[in-house]
Amino acid sequence: MAKALGNNVYYIGADDLDIDLFESQYIVPEGVSYNSYLIKDEKIAILDTCDARKGDEWKANLEEALEGCAPDYLVVHHMEPDHSSLAAWALEHFPGITLVTSAAALKMFGQFFPGLSTEGRVQIVKEGDVLELGAHSLRFIGAPMVHWPEVLMSFDAADGALYSADGFGKFGALCKCGFYGRDDDDWACEARRYYFNIVGKYGVQVQAVLKKAAGLDIRTIRPLHGPILEDGLGEYIHLYDLWSSYTPETDGIFIACASIHGGTLAAAEKLAEILKAKGAPKVVLSDLTRSDIAENVEDAFRYPKMVVAASSYDAGLFTPMYDFLHRLQIKGYCKRTVAVVENGSWAPSAGRVMREMLGAMKEVSIIDPTVTIRSRLKPEDLPALEALAEAILA
Repeated sequence: MAKALGNNVYYIGADDLDIDLFESQYIVPEGVSYNSYLIKDEKIAILDTCDARKGDEWKANLEEALEGCAPDYLVVHHMEPDHSSLAAWALEHFPGITLVTSAAALKMFGQFFPGLSTEGRVQIVKEGDVLELGAHSLRFIGAPMVHWPEVLMSFDAADGALYSADGFGKFGALCKCGFYGRDDDDWACEARRYYFNIVGKYGVQVQAVLKKAAGLDIRTIRPLHGPILEDGLGEYIHLYDLWSSYTPETDGIFIACASIHGGTLAAAEKLAEILKAKGAPKVVLSDLTRSDIAENVEDAFRYPKMVVAASSYDAGLFTPMYDFLHRLQIKGYCKRTVAVVENGSWAPSAGRVMREMLGAMKEVSIIDPTVTIRSRLKPEDLPALEALAEAILA
């Protein structure tokens, strides 16, 4: 069902509660929303479409909001299929519609919609260009690599609305997390997991967009995923500034553990106990073998300090830890302090591999020395854990 947002603007997006993995990798137990908007003015503009999974629902919402009118423009801020899958249908269904998008996005159209002709039906826009609709107008903001190279955002001064593409998005269907941010019990939790796993590599580019947005009178943020944000915008923007500058959000220590037979996990649990006893502000322990890797990435970025504890495996590193550190590498993990605990029954190798992987990351300080456990934690290992805890808290 279409939803009126006021001032002749309508929400025409759809919730997806049936999806198991977003982008075929991120678990979404509360589903996801595909947000799309319609502005009805002297000229009528559709702002992005929907994932094909919810195509019928999106078309019904569009037709309801149009009330028999024909749209003049289809604005495509972002070409990723969860937002543009119905773009070809819209161009075919409404012969008089003009596609408004970036030059980079237009190049992708032929890739996603082979055989579709857009000749004579395209208005290319770039940073600072304005699409006049009447009382409403969209001023475009270049947002390359947030998180694809073709991305645009737009600002409508009539509503103070920033159409932020994937920026300020989060996992969760709106029927689950609330239509507006004020209805969301914990917006930051899934927004943080979304940010660091989807957008997080491109902090420099997010910072550039935040600087552009600082000069705008933003009264609402309308993203392509997750709730519409209106109240408390300063807090949402503050969090995005922290996240995109790679500044730790919460004082504490994240312990990431990958244990084969439980020996390494016992050592990690003991270290957590020691850290708490010594006054650590917060200690979060995660078993990488039985937890969501995206949530582990989120926590690694959330805290200023991390401990990686893993078993040796095939003269290298136990694969859940390898996968986790690889994910941190490609997401731009930086500006953190990390301690290393390894386990090996005959030839410990995990510490070497973890230090090599961490050493390839920018501005990551590795605490010396590596603590080595042989098979099982023993009383004689405790002084080394005590010393490591002191070094972590120093």
